[in-house]
Amino acid sequence: MAKRNWIQEERRTILGHWVAFCPGCGHTLRYFEEFEDELPASCPQCGSGLISRCGSCGARLPSAFLVRCEECDAAIRPDELFGSPIRKPGR
Repeated sequence: MAKRNWIQEERRTILGHWVAFCPGCGHTLRYFEEFEDELPASCPQCGSGLISRCGSCGARLPSAFLVRCEECDAAIRPDELFGSPIRKPGR
């Protein structure tokens, strides 16, 4: 698992530990584990399905900027959205 700094941990504690994101438009929802069942099945912006777990290992996703799973290194989504890289090179 990736090491997080105190600001990232504080943000997760206040806004939600996990994310669900839309691979179509990039819309992101943060949530706490106990409220995972309340996530909408589709994106409220464009109607596409939301991704909240790794498709390979089922791990929850801590960041909307992940392109590979932190647990199993499986691809979660393409590394570009709207023609721009999601993560800076080397990150």
